[in-house]
Amino acid sequence: MISQISKETKPRPFLKWAGGKSRLIPQYQQYFPKNFQTYYEPFLGGGAVFFHLQPPKAILTDINADLIITYRCVRDSVEELITRLKEHKQQHDRDYYYDVRSYPEGTNLEKAARFIYLNKTCFNGLYRVNSQGKFNVPLGRYQNPGICQEDILRVASKALATADIQNADFTEVLNYATNSNDFVFFDPPYHPLSVTSNFTAYSKYLFGEEQQKQLRDVFVELAERGVKVMLSNSDCDFIREIYSSFKIHTISAARSINANAKKRGNINEVLVTSY
Repeated sequence: MISQISKETKPRPFLKWAGGKSRLIPQYQQYFPKNFQTYYEPFLGGGAVFFHLQPPKAILTDINADLIITYRCVRDSVEELITRLKEHKQQHDRDYYYDVRSYPEGTNLEKAARFIYLNKTCFNGLYRVNSQGKFNVPLGRYQNPGICQEDILRVASKALATADIQNADFTEVLNYATNSNDFVFFDPPYHPLSVTSNFTAYSKYLFGEEQQKQLRDVFVELAERGVKVMLSNSDCDFIREIYSSFKIHTISAARSINANAKKRGNINEVLVTSY
């Protein structure tokens, strides 16, 4: 019983996120730098690495504006957010889901509650938008979705209390990380292993080969400054080639978001480090 309580009180992601790193933390552990002062995560997503490390100082950024609004509300207004989520939970059914999905307007608190509600009830917790930037994932099949996980939200709020949370492109980390006291973890949209595995609709901005190379250039510049940099990506020739001058570690990950259950299973990923 004690271990269960400690698990409940340990900060962890409050969102379901495609490519989330919670299950990979044990494999990542040996590669995290032993000493650093400020942590930066420019592709925040579910924030599993941040919640695991619990750094005293962090700058967390993402290009997804609604995601950043949600993190700020969890940090600053968690009790009010919980109240809103309880209202969503009480009204949840198929018609209600599609009504909420259709109306993205409202206060930041309403947007954050909507974001979490849709995340917990949509298909596989995917975040996908159409060409107009509107969320378009269908309703998932859940008996009892965790719409309002109060303890997880409150613990996450405490963990985020001192974090600087910003809506920003990954290149802006160059304005902050300058030396060996800084640690940057990049978890970008992965380079597709095949045409059918291409998933670049994380936001209305595409993330193709050009953006992967731009990210590599940012990685190189940070490394030249002495910043400790770690990056995760798919294990393929393209990624191994553009990061060939750095240390590349192979990680075994479970593929869990394929619509075909038979195609879910272990697949290799890479972890690139500058140190």
